[in-house]
Amino acid sequence: MFAIIETGGKQYLVEEGQRIKIEKIEGKPGEKVNFDRVLLIADDNKVEIGKPYLKGHSVEGEILKTGRAKKVIVFRYHNKTRYRKKKGHRQWFTEVKINKIK
Repeated sequence: MFAIIETGGKQYLVEEGQRIKIEKIEGKPGEKVNFDRVLLIADDNKVEIGKPYLKGHSVEGEILKTGRAKKVIVFRYHNKTRYRKKKGHRQWFTEVKINKIK
């Protein structure tokens, strides 16, 4: 059984027991989190698709940790004009373990 959920403006394909990194959400490690924006749920013999979301379905998870991803370098350059800018960015994330799809 798997589901497609939406959080942080992105969509994720999740299964029970899976660990995913999503955009940072509020909460401490060990707290339960509930994703109610479920777009699709599928198992072996049936598929349910929402318009846009499924009513009465949700995905439960547990926050494992919050951290920052590796640094991404943003470098802008214009040739022949001595224009160079270098910036780094580290995006916050939350790692979540999916416990139950219901």
